[in-house]
Amino acid sequence: MTDDTAAPWRDDPTMPNLAGDALGEIDFHAIHNSAPALHRPRVLMLYGSLRERSYSRLLTYEAARILERLGAEVRVFHADGLPLVDDATADHPKVAELRELSLWSEAQVWSSPERHGAMSGVMKTQIDWLPLSPIGGIRPTQGRTLAVMQVSGGSQSFNAVNQMRILGRWMRMITIPNQSSVAKAWQEFDEAGRMKPSSYYNRVVDVMEELVKFTLLTRDRSAYLTDRYSERVETAEQVHKRVSIRSI
Repeated sequence: MTDDTAAPWRDDPTMPNLAGDALGEIDFHAIHNSAPALHRPRVLMLYGSLRERSYSRLLTYEAARILERLGAEVRVFHADGLPLVDDATADHPKVAELRELSLWSEAQVWSSPERHGAMSGVMKTQIDWLPLSPIGGIRPTQGRTLAVMQVSGGSQSFNAVNQMRILGRWMRMITIPNQSSVAKAWQEFDEAGRMKPSSYYNRVVDVMEELVKFTLLTRDRSAYLTDRYSERVETAEQVHKRVSIRSI
Protein backbone atom coordinates (compact mmCIF):
# COMPACT_ATOMS: atom_id res chain seq x y z
CA MET A 1 0.00 0.00 0.00
CA THR A 2 1.12 3.55 -0.67
CA ASP A 3 2.29 5.48 2.38
CA ASP A 4 0.39 8.78 2.25
CA THR A 5 1.36 10.07 5.69
CA ALA A 6 3.00 13.01 3.93
CA ALA A 7 0.10 13.51 1.52
CA PRO A 8 0.08 17.07 0.12
CA TRP A 9 -3.54 17.71 1.10
CA ARG A 10 -2.49 17.38 4.74
CA ASP A 11 0.29 19.94 4.40
CA ASP A 12 -2.27 22.71 4.06
CA PRO A 13 -5.65 21.64 5.47
CA THR A 14 -7.18 25.12 5.25
CA MET A 15 -10.23 25.56 3.03
CA PRO A 16 -10.63 29.27 2.30
CA ASN A 17 -13.43 28.69 -0.20
CA LEU A 18 -15.77 27.12 2.36
CA ALA A 19 -18.52 29.38 3.60
CA GLY A 20 -18.24 29.67 7.37
CA ASP A 21 -19.96 26.87 9.25
CA ALA A 22 -22.13 25.74 6.32
CA LEU A 23 -20.22 22.44 6.15
CA GLY A 24 -20.05 20.45 9.34
CA GLU A 25 -19.53 16.84 10.28
CA ILE A 26 -22.00 14.20 9.15
CA ASP A 27 -24.89 13.84 11.59
CA PHE A 28 -25.03 10.12 12.32
CA HIS A 29 -28.15 10.58 14.46
CA ALA A 30 -29.99 12.01 11.46
CA ILE A 31 -28.97 9.03 9.32
CA HIS A 32 -29.65 6.34 11.92
CA ASN A 33 -33.10 7.45 12.94
CA SER A 34 -34.24 5.41 15.94
CA ALA A 35 -37.92 6.39 15.65
CA PRO A 36 -39.03 5.60 12.09
CA ALA A 37 -42.46 6.54 10.78
CA LEU A 38 -44.90 3.63 10.88
CA HIS A 39 -47.48 4.70 8.31
CA ARG A 40 -47.84 2.83 5.02
CA PRO A 41 -45.37 3.95 2.32
CA ARG A 42 -47.14 6.38 -0.03
CA VAL A 43 -46.56 5.52 -3.70
CA LEU A 44 -47.64 7.57 -6.72
CA MET A 45 -47.78 5.73 -10.05
CA LEU A 46 -47.58 7.40 -13.47
CA TYR A 47 -48.01 5.65 -16.82
CA GLY A 48 -47.39 6.91 -20.31
CA SER A 49 -50.22 5.93 -22.63
CA LEU A 50 -53.85 6.96 -23.16
CA ARG A 51 -54.76 4.00 -25.38
CA GLU A 52 -57.89 2.04 -24.47
CA ARG A 53 -55.77 -1.07 -23.95
CA SER A 54 -52.61 0.50 -22.61
CA TYR A 55 -49.97 -2.02 -21.61
CA SER A 56 -48.09 0.56 -19.56
CA ARG A 57 -51.34 1.09 -17.62
CA LEU A 58 -51.91 -2.66 -17.22
CA LEU A 59 -48.32 -3.04 -16.01
CA THR A 60 -48.93 -0.19 -13.57
CA TYR A 61 -52.06 -1.88 -12.21
CA GLU A 62 -50.19 -5.16 -11.78
CA ALA A 63 -47.41 -3.36 -9.93
CA ALA A 64 -50.00 -1.53 -7.80
CA ARG A 65 -51.45 -4.86 -6.67
CA ILE A 66 -47.98 -6.01 -5.63
CA LEU A 67 -47.28 -2.75 -3.78
CA GLU A 68 -50.51 -3.01 -1.82
CA ARG A 69 -49.65 -6.63 -0.98
CA LEU A 70 -46.37 -5.26 0.42
CA GLY A 71 -48.26 -2.81 2.60
CA ALA A 72 -48.02 0.38 0.52
CA GLU A 73 -50.72 2.98 -0.02
CA VAL A 74 -51.03 3.46 -3.78
CA ARG A 75 -52.51 6.16 -5.97
CA VAL A 76 -52.46 6.10 -9.78
CA PHE A 77 -52.57 9.32 -11.77
CA HIS A 78 -54.47 9.19 -15.06
CA ALA A 79 -53.11 11.70 -17.58
CA ASP A 80 -56.26 12.01 -19.70
CA GLY A 81 -57.06 15.71 -19.89
CA LEU A 82 -53.58 16.80 -18.81
CA PRO A 83 -52.57 19.70 -21.08
CA LEU A 84 -49.22 20.11 -22.75
CA VAL A 85 -46.67 22.10 -20.79
CA ASP A 86 -47.04 25.86 -21.43
CA ASP A 87 -50.48 25.25 -22.99
CA ALA A 88 -52.12 25.89 -19.61
CA THR A 89 -51.27 27.36 -16.24
CA ALA A 90 -50.35 25.49 -13.07
CA ASP A 91 -53.85 26.00 -11.64
CA HIS A 92 -55.33 23.70 -14.30
CA PRO A 93 -57.24 20.96 -12.40
CA LYS A 94 -55.19 18.06 -13.81
CA VAL A 95 -51.89 19.85 -13.21
CA ALA A 96 -52.93 20.69 -9.65
CA GLU A 97 -53.97 17.06 -9.07
CA LEU A 98 -50.64 15.75 -10.34
CA ARG A 99 -48.62 18.15 -8.21
CA GLU A 100 -50.64 17.44 -5.09
CA LEU A 101 -50.13 13.69 -5.58
CA SER A 102 -46.40 14.17 -6.04
CA LEU A 103 -46.21 16.20 -2.82
CA TRP A 104 -48.19 13.46 -1.05
CA SER A 105 -45.92 10.67 -2.30
CA GLU A 106 -42.84 9.20 -0.67
CA ALA A 107 -42.10 6.99 -3.69
CA GLN A 108 -43.06 6.96 -7.35
CA VAL A 109 -43.28 4.43 -10.18
CA TRP A 110 -42.97 5.61 -13.78
CA SER A 111 -44.15 3.19 -16.47
CA SER A 112 -43.86 4.14 -20.14
CA PRO A 113 -44.19 2.49 -23.52
CA GLU A 114 -41.19 2.87 -25.78
CA ARG A 115 -42.09 4.92 -28.83
CA HIS A 116 -39.56 5.78 -31.54
CA GLY A 117 -36.81 4.58 -29.23
CA ALA A 118 -37.82 6.84 -26.35
CA MET A 119 -40.34 7.32 -23.58
CA SER A 120 -43.76 8.50 -24.70
CA GLY A 121 -44.80 12.14 -24.91
CA VAL A 122 -47.56 11.44 -22.39
CA MET A 123 -44.95 10.26 -19.88
CA LYS A 124 -42.64 13.21 -20.49
CA THR A 125 -45.50 15.70 -20.19
CA GLN A 126 -46.38 14.42 -16.72
CA ILE A 127 -42.77 14.74 -15.56
CA ASP A 128 -42.42 18.19 -17.14
CA TRP A 129 -45.38 19.47 -15.13
CA LEU A 130 -43.55 18.61 -11.89
CA PRO A 131 -41.33 21.57 -10.97
CA LEU A 132 -37.93 21.41 -9.34
CA SER A 133 -38.75 24.54 -7.37
CA PRO A 134 -40.60 24.16 -4.06
CA ILE A 135 -44.38 24.26 -3.75
CA GLY A 136 -45.32 25.53 -0.31
CA GLY A 137 -41.71 25.06 0.76
CA ILE A 138 -41.54 21.43 -0.45
CA ARG A 139 -40.00 20.16 -3.69
CA PRO A 140 -42.50 17.72 -5.24
CA THR A 141 -39.94 15.09 -6.25
CA GLN A 142 -36.74 15.65 -4.25
CA GLY A 143 -35.75 12.78 -1.98
CA ARG A 144 -38.50 10.44 -3.12
CA THR A 145 -37.61 6.95 -4.25
CA LEU A 146 -38.32 6.02 -7.86
CA ALA A 147 -38.80 2.80 -9.81
CA VAL A 148 -38.90 2.82 -13.63
CA MET A 149 -40.61 0.36 -15.98
CA GLN A 150 -41.27 0.14 -19.70
CA VAL A 151 -43.23 -1.94 -22.18
CA SER A 152 -42.20 -2.61 -25.77
CA GLY A 153 -44.12 -3.89 -28.76
CA GLY A 154 -41.07 -5.72 -30.06
CA SER A 155 -37.86 -7.11 -28.63
CA GLN A 156 -36.62 -6.07 -25.21
CA SER A 157 -35.18 -2.58 -25.00
CA PHE A 158 -34.05 -0.25 -22.25
CA ASN A 159 -34.23 3.15 -23.97
CA ALA A 160 -37.28 4.40 -22.06
CA VAL A 161 -36.11 3.24 -18.62
CA ASN A 162 -32.66 4.73 -19.27
CA GLN A 163 -34.22 8.08 -20.14
CA MET A 164 -36.46 8.00 -17.09
CA ARG A 165 -33.42 7.26 -14.93
CA ILE A 166 -31.78 10.42 -16.23
CA LEU A 167 -34.94 12.39 -15.48
CA GLY A 168 -35.22 10.86 -12.03
CA ARG A 169 -31.70 11.99 -11.21
CA TRP A 170 -32.47 15.43 -12.63
CA MET A 171 -35.58 15.60 -10.44
CA ARG A 172 -33.39 14.79 -7.39
CA MET A 173 -35.01 11.42 -6.80
CA ILE A 174 -33.45 8.24 -5.42
CA THR A 175 -33.81 5.85 -8.35
CA ILE A 176 -33.52 2.24 -7.21
CA PRO A 177 -31.05 -0.09 -8.99
CA ASN A 178 -33.60 -2.58 -10.33
CA GLN A 179 -35.97 -1.93 -13.23
CA SER A 180 -38.50 -3.69 -15.45
CA SER A 181 -38.61 -3.89 -19.26
CA VAL A 182 -41.38 -6.05 -20.73
CA ALA A 183 -40.80 -7.10 -24.35
CA LYS A 184 -43.70 -7.94 -26.71
CA ALA A 185 -46.06 -6.73 -24.03
CA TRP A 186 -49.10 -7.72 -26.08
CA GLN A 187 -48.18 -11.35 -25.36
CA GLU A 188 -47.75 -10.86 -21.60
CA PHE A 189 -51.32 -9.92 -20.62
CA ASP A 190 -54.50 -11.98 -20.88
CA GLU A 191 -57.87 -10.77 -22.14
CA ALA A 192 -58.81 -9.54 -18.68
CA GLY A 193 -55.68 -7.36 -18.57
CA ARG A 194 -53.86 -9.48 -16.01
CA MET A 195 -50.16 -10.19 -16.45
CA LYS A 196 -49.32 -13.80 -17.20
CA PRO A 197 -46.78 -15.78 -15.13
CA SER A 198 -43.29 -15.23 -16.55
CA SER A 199 -39.80 -14.01 -15.76
CA TYR A 200 -41.09 -10.54 -16.67
CA TYR A 201 -43.72 -10.78 -13.96
CA ASN A 202 -41.15 -11.98 -11.45
CA ARG A 203 -38.98 -8.98 -12.27
CA VAL A 204 -41.89 -6.61 -11.62
CA VAL A 205 -42.30 -8.22 -8.18
CA ASP A 206 -38.56 -7.77 -7.57
CA VAL A 207 -38.70 -4.09 -8.52
CA MET A 208 -41.71 -3.28 -6.35
CA GLU A 209 -40.25 -5.13 -3.37
CA GLU A 210 -37.00 -3.23 -3.77
CA LEU A 211 -38.85 0.09 -4.07
CA VAL A 212 -40.69 -0.46 -0.79
CA LYS A 213 -37.47 -1.45 0.99
CA PHE A 214 -35.58 1.63 -0.28
CA THR A 215 -38.53 3.86 0.62
CA LEU A 216 -38.63 2.57 4.18
CA LEU A 217 -34.87 3.02 4.46
CA THR A 218 -34.80 6.61 3.22
CA ARG A 219 -38.11 8.37 3.87
CA ASP A 220 -37.30 9.38 7.45
CA ARG A 221 -33.89 10.62 6.34
CA SER A 222 -34.93 12.24 3.08
CA ALA A 223 -34.66 15.85 4.26
CA TYR A 224 -31.17 15.27 5.65
CA LEU A 225 -29.96 13.22 2.67
CA THR A 226 -30.99 15.96 0.25
CA ASP A 227 -29.72 18.87 2.36
CA ARG A 228 -27.04 20.47 0.16
CA TYR A 229 -24.07 22.60 1.10
CA SER A 230 -24.48 24.79 -2.00
CA GLU A 231 -28.08 25.58 -1.08
CA ARG A 232 -27.20 26.29 2.55
CA VAL A 233 -24.58 28.75 1.34
CA GLU A 234 -27.04 30.38 -1.05
CA THR A 235 -29.61 30.71 1.71
CA ALA A 236 -27.04 32.27 4.05
CA GLU A 237 -26.07 34.77 1.35
CA GLN A 238 -29.71 35.68 0.74
CA VAL A 239 -30.29 36.24 4.46
CA HIS A 240 -27.16 38.40 4.64
CA LYS A 241 -28.38 40.52 1.73
CA ARG A 242 -31.77 41.04 3.33
CA VAL A 243 -30.21 42.06 6.63
CA SER A 244 -27.78 44.38 4.86
CA ILE A 245 -30.56 46.05 2.91
CA ARG A 246 -32.63 46.62 6.05
CA SER A 247 -29.68 48.15 7.86
CA ILE A 248 -29.10 50.78 5.16
